[in-house]
Amino acid sequence: MFKNDSQSIQFLLAAEKKAEEKVSQARKRKHLRLKQAKEEAQAEIENIRQEREKEFKEYEAKYLGSKESDELKIEKETDKLLIELNKYVRLNKDLVVDRLLDLVFNISCEVHVNYRAGVE
Repeated sequence: MFKNDSQSIQFLLAAEKKAEEKVSQARKRKHLRLKQAKEEAQAEIENIRQEREKEFKEYEAKYLGSKESDELKIEKETDKLLIELNKYVRLNKDLVVDRLLDLVFNISCEVHVNYRAGVE
């Protein structure tokens, strides 16, 4: 087939080099495909995450209400309660002060119901 052994060795070395280059190119293509697949998977995961986040926000707004509306509602209720309590304070302030003064200045000395006379 070949005239001498050196030509066949050269042919085999060239074929081996060519095969090595093809394997190297195949590995590079495989690496690029894996890298591309990983990037596509990351993009798809991000899209799904954003979609789920959007669905959750919609669900939260629909069933739980927004935090701002709850805060405003609580603040309004608190203000309403404070106004009502201040009204009661204004109405009853004089009565309470008179009652306290009466209790302080008009002391009645009475024996306590649990006191036993003659017991030591």
